Amino acid sequence: MTQVDAVFAGGGIKAMAFVGALGTLEQKGIHINRVAGTSAGALTAAFVKANYTNDEMYQLFTQLDMNQFLDQNPFSTVFPFLRWIQLYKRMGLYKGKVFEDWVASALYEKGIRTFGDLPSGTLKLVASDLTNGRFIVLPDDLPRYGIDPVTFSIAKAVRMSCSLPFFFEPVKLKGEDGKESLIVDGGVLSNFPLWLFVRKGMKAERPVLGMKLSPEFDQSPPKEIPNGLSMLTSMFDTMRKAHDQRYVSKFHAKDIIFIPVNEITATQFKMSDEEKDRLIQLGAESTRKFLAKWSY
Repeated sequence: MTQVDAVFAGGGIKAMAFVGALGTLEQKGIHINRVAGTSAGALTAAFVKANYTNDEMYQLFTQLDMNQFLDQNPFSTVFPFLRWIQLYKRMGLYKGKVFEDWVASALYEKGIRTFGDLPSGTLKLVASDLTNGRFIVLPDDLPRYGIDPVTFSIAKAVRMSCSLPFFFEPVKLKGEDGKESLIVDGGVLSNFPLWLFVRKGMKAERPVLGMKLSPEFDQSPPKEIPNGLSMLTSMFDTMRKAHDQRYVSKFHAKDIIFIPVNEITATQFKMSDEEKDRLIQLGAESTRKFLAKWSY
């Protein structure tokens, strides 16, 4: 059995393609040791370290009604204009609590609650601290906030990494000084944290495999920017990629499984069974093609 470390990029609902990729790795006898991820990649990483098999993960995601995660304030469904007040006041359309509870329940099925339930250093999740203007690695950076990593909920960490700005409310992390920090999606600052396991001058303990929901490294099409809103979106997209591009070069690309998911948006929670299966098959097919020529 081949041992690897794995890094999963963010991508929202599109990350269901990782289920297919993991199934192919499992069939080829490739076992993941350490794992890292951002946003939906963080969710995948947590389930991998909880020892969910590919079949179990397939059942978990394909039978899931993702609309349950859209937990609005009940008043905003009666008075739609209150949604925009909530967005302004609470900085997110949805609470994210139902999502966190679902993750906690799924992990508990495998006897996992906190980072202390896993071997030290084997799970690393990335989130963004807007208050202090920095990305944070969970659980590594929790002592900065006066928090013992061993006792910190993995479901809470996943929720922090997945808190897409303006979609889910930010998580408030209170430090030992009593001050709160607003934590949002790790993809704001680092959507593909390959740098956690691959750094210049750092000797890797085992092969590091990346999984990214995009075309090949040099095949991303140029964006059309017809107006100010699309310019703002493109500006943030460029900013969040800038840090990762320092580490993801053509040299590293040989160890990255690129899954070209284009038809599904990151927040398309209403998906048919056929769309889910198509994503999973795309992940499996992309991984098979990658492994056919991968040397490590």
